[in-house]
Amino acid sequence: MAEGQKIEIPRLKLGNQGLEVSKLGYGCMGLSGVYSDPLPEEEGISIMKDVFDKGITFFDTSDIYGSNHANEILVGKALKHLPREKVQLATKFGVAKTEHNRFTVKGKPEYVRSCCEDSLRRLGVEYIDLYYIHRIDTSVPIEETVSELKKLVEEGKIKYIGLSEASPGTIRRAHAVHPVSAVQMDYSLWSRDIEEEIIPLCRELGIGIVPYSPIGRGFFGGKGVVESVPSNSFLERHPRFIGENFEKNKIFYTRIEALAKKHGCTPSQLALAWVLHQGDDIVPIPGTTKIKNLDDNIGSVRVNLTKDDVKDISDAVPINEVAGPAAPEVSERFSWRFANTPPPKDSKLST
Repeated sequence: MAEGQKIEIPRLKLGNQGLEVSKLGYGCMGLSGVYSDPLPEEEGISIMKDVFDKGITFFDTSDIYGSNHANEILVGKALKHLPREKVQLATKFGVAKTEHNRFTVKGKPEYVRSCCEDSLRRLGVEYIDLYYIHRIDTSVPIEETVSELKKLVEEGKIKYIGLSEASPGTIRRAHAVHPVSAVQMDYSLWSRDIEEEIIPLCRELGIGIVPYSPIGRGFFGGKGVVESVPSNSFLERHPRFIGENFEKNKIFYTRIEALAKKHGCTPSQLALAWVLHQGDDIVPIPGTTKIKNLDDNIGSVRVNLTKDDVKDISDAVPINEVAGPAAPEVSERFSWRFANTPPPKDSKLST
């Protein structure tokens, strides 16, 4: 994006309950580590202000991001510099650290309420625009968890309800208790399993889709291929970024790089534009700690693709040829793909 040039980011409705957001969101997690060292507080606040000034108003965080809830605290401090009524703030609950520094999933009503109260305090806000169940607690009926969220909506503490990494059956049951506005899932050129069931279901129910890691955890931005992976990044353990898997996957970056040249954009812009072109109910939330990458992400909004272009890009990354699972070991991630319970009868995916 040329200096001084501002790209207008379209706005759209996420779900059918009235939540309006910028077509491109911003994932705040990386500001507090995971992919590299946490940024100094002032630098993180500065980046968030820049994100907002460039037209992105949809911010995504969670109570589990960063040490001792550092990400929510940082986001709260940044919000003091921004007009609250123009920001759409999303956060999550449901994943908690145990005393052995592992993770567990919790969805009991009393836990829902205590997490919401704590997040409101850390964020320094009176309400949360979009409150997600981060992972599904299969030991608690989803109806109980969502019923408590419904009460929080009625009390004005949250405005809209979201689910993250939920199965089709869970989405349908949750939506029956209270309308769900958004479902957040791993979705990118090399993670497309939600196309079969999740996306059609969300469209049937009028639920927006929020892809996280839309650039393949940086892979289509050249992470590991033309740019080294930081020594403290969890990508050093990610199955798709290591060993023989990574050597096999490099070809996909090469193919996208060639197509990007044809479209006059960067590989990361093309990968993100592909996600943006999947529908007007899809709002990806790429995260970055670098202004250059932020500008690249915003530039993806102006990459125009035809249906044939979208197909060519999809064909360049045959999903059955991608080497390695989409996520690290089971112990490091809770999702319906790696649940420790059998899949429900209504879906081949686990709850």
